[in-house]
Amino acid sequence: MRLTPGASRNGLGGLFTDAQGRVMIRAQVTAIPENGKANEALVRLLSKSWRVPKSALRLIGGQTDRIKTFVLDVQDPPILS
Repeated sequence: MRLTPGASRNGLGGLFTDAQGRVMIRAQVTAIPENGKANEALVRLLSKSWRVPKSALRLIGGQTDRIKTFVLDVQDPPILS
């Protein structure tokens, strides 16, 4: 996932392929990248968009980078459209 903090609105964009060939989801949040605020906003956005509890999302990589890696721990994973 590639996060753009400090955006004009919160939202998820489409899929894209980066220069290394990794397929990612574009995400943007209005929160600034300070003291984990943008990461918290991203967790809220994903939780709401995917209809999963916030506790089911665990950030395992990219705490201070734009590229984020999450683990989604749910019994019935959402169908992403």
